[in-house]
Amino acid sequence: MAAYALGWSEVGGAPKPGASQGKGVRQALAVLGAEAAGAAGADRVAGVAGVAGADEAARAAGERAVPGAVAVELVHAFSLLHDDIMDGDGTRRQRPAVWKAYGTGPAVLAGDALFALAVQTLAETTPPTHTADAVRRLSTTLTGLVHGQAEDLLFERRPWTGPDAVRPDEYRAMAERKTGTLLGCAAALGALLGGAGPGTIAALDRAGRHLGVAFQAVDDLLGVWGDPAVTGKPVHGDLRQRKKTYPVLAALAALDAGDGRAGRELAALLSSPHPLDDATAAHAATLVDRAGGRAATLAEARRHLDAARTCLRGAALAPRASRELDVLLTYLLHRTA
Repeated sequence: MAAYALGWSEVGGAPKPGASQGKGVRQALAVLGAEAAGAAGADRVAGVAGVAGADEAARAAGERAVPGAVAVELVHAFSLLHDDIMDGDGTRRQRPAVWKAYGTGPAVLAGDALFALAVQTLAETTPPTHTADAVRRLSTTLTGLVHGQAEDLLFERRPWTGPDAVRPDEYRAMAERKTGTLLGCAAALGALLGGAGPGTIAALDRAGRHLGVAFQAVDDLLGVWGDPAVTGKPVHGDLRQRKKTYPVLAALAALDAGDGRAGRELAALLSSPHPLDDATAAHAATLVDRAGGRAATLAEARRHLDAARTCLRGAALAPRASRELDVLLTYLLHRTA
């Protein structure tokens, strides 16, 4: 089941080389964080000479971060597996979700096993210089991730409009916990295992948290307007499930700003007890766009990517790995899946 969740096999264990293994963002952040922070530290402390020496220091720091990269990717896989169960999502990466393929109970156990393996991977890191701090950071991150997921589930019970409606700032805080904490942990764990100082570790953690909010915003856009052939999810899937995503909440927030016609019609559609068919879901997507939800979400993503870049510029990072981090940030804004 774990191999299936990670995209390595078919149901039953037969190898599946062509299956999607995800984007690998978190493990990339861990290694790049280590290379950027560790190489810069080596250059300052040991006086590494020239580009070749700095590159060698970066590679060494990146190798030390591999257990952190593995741990955060295992935690990510565990969270997706359990999220699919809680959200009732039957598809993941263009094939049946683990709970659909194996059953709910076995899928829960598979997620638990991935979580346990993540902690074990960090606990067995050698040399054990930073092991305790690394495990402590991962544990704190898991608490935040669970907090964010709990908030996301509670949002489902709240109304679309009125004083008890979910506000965009509440959703932003939830997204930072649910998505940002693990991205921040990935970058910070890499820096920690790579030998960086506390200030650099904290800066990378903050950058990852901002990146997480931007990442979630783009995910929300793809959940409404993404190409199902690329995303692997049904068109307008989030609207059909009436998920409280940022584009919808931003569109409904326009009601309070006096731009109400499209927002009121959207609220009526989403509050209706009737399922959204193809035509109604497409119309709802048009209303979200017309009420400004799409533009507001893009602006939100750009705002947090800029904040992430500001955090990175404020840290002492090796230039080459820092540029690669910036390329990763740009990719995440323009991704299609």
